[in-house]
Amino acid sequence: MTTAIRTNRFARLRTLTLTGIATTGAAAAALTLMPSPAQAAEATQVHGSVAAARSSDSHTAYSGKTGYSNNLDGWIKQSLAIMKAKGIPGSYEGLHRNIMRESGGNPNAQNNWDINARKGTPSKGLLQVISPTFNAYHVAGTPHSLTDPVANITAAANYAAHRYGSIDKVNSAY
Repeated sequence: MTTAIRTNRFARLRTLTLTGIATTGAAAAALTLMPSPAQAAEATQVHGSVAAARSSDSHTAYSGKTGYSNNLDGWIKQSLAIMKAKGIPGSYEGLHRNIMRESGGNPNAQNNWDINARKGTPSKGLLQVISPTFNAYHVAGTPHSLTDPVANITAAANYAAHRYGSIDKVNSAY
C-alpha cells in the first residue's frame, strides 16, 4: 500500500512539474527567457563589444535634447513621462527591477542562447524585447529602434500593461 501511494505521488508530482515547466516556458517565450545572472554577465562580456559596435549610437538619441540624463535613470524617467502621456501604467521601481534582471542595465544586451535566438529573433535591449513584440507594442513618439533605450523600455511596458496590467506586476521573465 505504501509503495502504491508513493508511486502515485511521484507520478502526480512529475505531471505537475512538467505542466508547470510547460506553462512557464510558454509564458516566458512570449517575450524572452531570463538568463541567470552569470549567463547575463557572460553574454554581456562576450557580446558587448559586438553589440556596442552595431548600435553605438542607440543610447544617445536623447542626449542633450530632452533634459533627461543619458543613462539608465534618465531613460527610465523619460520613458515614464511618455508612459504617463499615453496612459501606460508603471513605476520607476517596477521598470528598474525588471531592467536589472533582464539586462543588468546594458542597453546593448542581446540574448543569443534562448529559444527566441535559436529561431532567429534574439531578445535585445534593456528589457530584452524581441522584434515582433517591439513592433506590435511600439509607442509613437519613441524611435522605431529595438535597441533605443527609451523605445525599448516604453514598448516593453506597453506589452506588460496589455498582458499583465502593468510592468510592476512582472517579477520574472515575461
